[in-house]
Amino acid sequence: MAALPAQVRIVEVGPRDGLQNEKAEVPTKVKLELIERLADAGLSAVEATAFVSPKWIPQMADHTEVLEGIRRKPGVSYPVLTPNLKGFQAALAAGATEVAIFGAASEAFSQKNINCSIEESLERFRPVADAAKAAKVKVRGYLSCVLGCPYEGEVPTQKVAEVAGALYDMGCYEVSLGDTIGVGTPGRTQKMIEAVARRVPLERLAGHYHDTYGQALANIYASLQLGVATFDSSVAGLGGCPYAKGASGNVATEDVAYMLHGLGIHTGVDLDKLAATGAWISAVLGREPGSKAGKAIAAKKAKPA
Repeated sequence: MAALPAQVRIVEVGPRDGLQNEKAEVPTKVKLELIERLADAGLSAVEATAFVSPKWIPQMADHTEVLEGIRRKPGVSYPVLTPNLKGFQAALAAGATEVAIFGAASEAFSQKNINCSIEESLERFRPVADAAKAAKVKVRGYLSCVLGCPYEGEVPTQKVAEVAGALYDMGCYEVSLGDTIGVGTPGRTQKMIEAVARRVPLERLAGHYHDTYGQALANIYASLQLGVATFDSSVAGLGGCPYAKGASGNVATEDVAYMLHGLGIHTGVDLDKLAATGAWISAVLGREPGSKAGKAIAAKKAKPA
């Protein structure tokens, strides 16, 4: 086991992954305020929106207005999801400096989620990666179902490594390994990372763990033990798991930051500001925050002196 990383980069996915399944339309000005609050809380990467068809994800219909409207903070990246060349071109025109492509390690999930095979999805991504390289735009790769699929069940680690390697080879500077349905456990997570790391350098891997079974923080810790130093999370735990009715999805950024700070790992995040942002967006959406650390911090502040 390597020593735990001294520093961890948190990629905040709340404004995109967290909000995209909200049924009620979230106003553009709310999205912009959320993005800006997160950057002001010290997060160096805030995923802003997705350049996808409004027919498929109505919540992201204002992607151009969002990306053009951000009050950009120096040193902060604002990646956007671009699943195809058309989306990439629209994102580039709106000022994107980093984009993300989204593949799956499960054949059945790929077919049901984006209506094509894994190989076809990779062929679709190659023109995006090439165009991004020509435009000097960074590309991040997302890989879903790395620890299980809602249709296939367990996914072979060799398949995960193969697809992650294909994303890395086409130019992704980093591959985010997503436990889409949150079924992973620490032991399985480490075996999967060890397999992928034979194909993609460890420093180019990130963890994206859903908390459906309450294992996300444990899986992050298991990943830290192997030297992974980038993790995706969502403020207030925004974003449910659409494949498990009523289940939590994204791990809360506040909980991740609290654990990392407790381990003496630097994140650059102001936890109080982050918790306040989580409380604010949860109130706007009319729900309880999905972060245990956020709730505890709010309760502590509410106590009379």
